[in-house]
Amino acid sequence: MAKNSFKLEHPLERRQAEAARIRDKYPDRIPVIVERAEKSDVPEIDKKKYLVPADLTVGQFVYVVRKRIKLSPEKAIFIFVKNILPPTAAMMSAIYEENRDEDGFLYMTYSGENTFGIF
Repeated sequence: MAKNSFKLEHPLERRQAEAARIRDKYPDRIPVIVERAEKSDVPEIDKKKYLVPADLTVGQFVYVVRKRIKLSPEKAIFIFVKNILPPTAAMMSAIYEENRDEDGFLYMTYSGENTFGIF
C-alpha cells in the first residue's frame, strides 16, 4: 500500500476541514485521494486529489486514472480501497460511504499488478 504521503504532508485537522468544505460546497461530489502503490511499475499520477461525481462507477474512475498516468491500453491497472479491489460496477458514492477515512477523504491506491490478491 502507498505510504499515504497526503496524510503525512497534511495534519488531520486540515484534511478534515478541507473535506468538510468540499462536501459543503459540492454535495454531489466525493473527495478522493489517489496514490500509487509502493514498488509499483506504473507511472506516478500527476495529481492526487480528485472531486468525483457521486454517480460515477469505479470502472469509470479507473478510466480517468489510466488517462492521467498515460497508461497504454495493453497494460493492466488495479485500484484498491483499503487493500481490497472494489467491484468495477460499484458506485463511487457507495465506496465512499463504506470506506471513507476519518478525515472525510476516500483513499485509493493503484498498481500495475494485483498486489494484494484479494477480489
